[in-house]
Amino acid sequence: MKQITTLAIDLAKNVFQLHGVNEYGVVVLRRQVRRAQLLALIARLPACLIAMEACASAHYWGRQFLNLGHRVKLIPPQYVKPFVKGSKTDRNDAAGICEAAQRPDMPQVAVKSEEQQGVLALHRIRELLEKQRKQVANQLRGILGEFGIAIAASMRALREALPEAKQQVPSLLRPTLEQACERLRELERQCKAHTEQIEACANNNPLCRRLMRERGIGPISASAFVATLGDPRHYRSGRQVSACLGLVPRQHSTGGKAVLLGITKRGDKYLRMMLIHGGRSVVRHAKGKHDPLSEWVNELARRRGPNRAAVAMANKNARRLWAIWRDEGQELAAAG
Repeated sequence: MKQITTLAIDLAKNVFQLHGVNEYGVVVLRRQVRRAQLLALIARLPACLIAMEACASAHYWGRQFLNLGHRVKLIPPQYVKPFVKGSKTDRNDAAGICEAAQRPDMPQVAVKSEEQQGVLALHRIRELLEKQRKQVANQLRGILGEFGIAIAASMRALREALPEAKQQVPSLLRPTLEQACERLRELERQCKAHTEQIEACANNNPLCRRLMRERGIGPISASAFVATLGDPRHYRSGRQVSACLGLVPRQHSTGGKAVLLGITKRGDKYLRMMLIHGGRSVVRHAKGKHDPLSEWVNELARRRGPNRAAVAMANKNARRLWAIWRDEGQELAAAG
């Protein structure tokens, strides 16, 4: 094991497949270990590069291996798949990860800290609660619509119509309808509590407060941006950031002829959605303003439409936020 320079690990819940090669690419370790054995085995290895797919638990194991003195490389799964030979097995997956990790230009994901993962967990739970709230609200509108009660598609209209609507349905349905209404109120309360918690985290972070000074960026977008990207030094340029978030055009080029299509929609869907929502807000409020940014947005919206202008604004914000983080991040961290 002293000869290992690159070790690939196919992650799982209880059983992990290891594939290690030396500096010449010769396989020197091919082994399956249990979860309880993994850290002890890695601790006995000399410092090497440990590669894994950027999947569930990868950031946890990455932090553990970094603490043991190893280098860690997390590779997006879509870039590993072309290197997997034969059938889908743990052994072949580990070999494919090892092969992909040895490519010098292979994209990788920054290892997130526990704090960053915690913030992202808050966002994910809030997003889940928002989906459930909308599901319950839509179900109530659908049920009441069966009894001839039409309610506008807004939460305010639904709240105002529910007290009277409950009296117009059969008595058999009223207790169940009341329980659904109570569930909707509870989901709204939980969504509000999680939103306030995320806003408090953003307001207590100097970097997030600086990012929130940009137009179209609020506490939700700022905290999601910082927690998702992990480390600004991991990206070469702002364009790479926007490309990782799927905010750049897809290309279908051949024979020297470049054809640009819609955006790629790669990367983190949630953060891309937040940035585009912020871009829509900028487009909506830019009307009648004459500063350089508003004039650019208004001209773009006039030529290409408000939706494309919102995506272009999201692209611009992604690049600008990365540049601010890169240039001012250390000063803001010291001030905080």
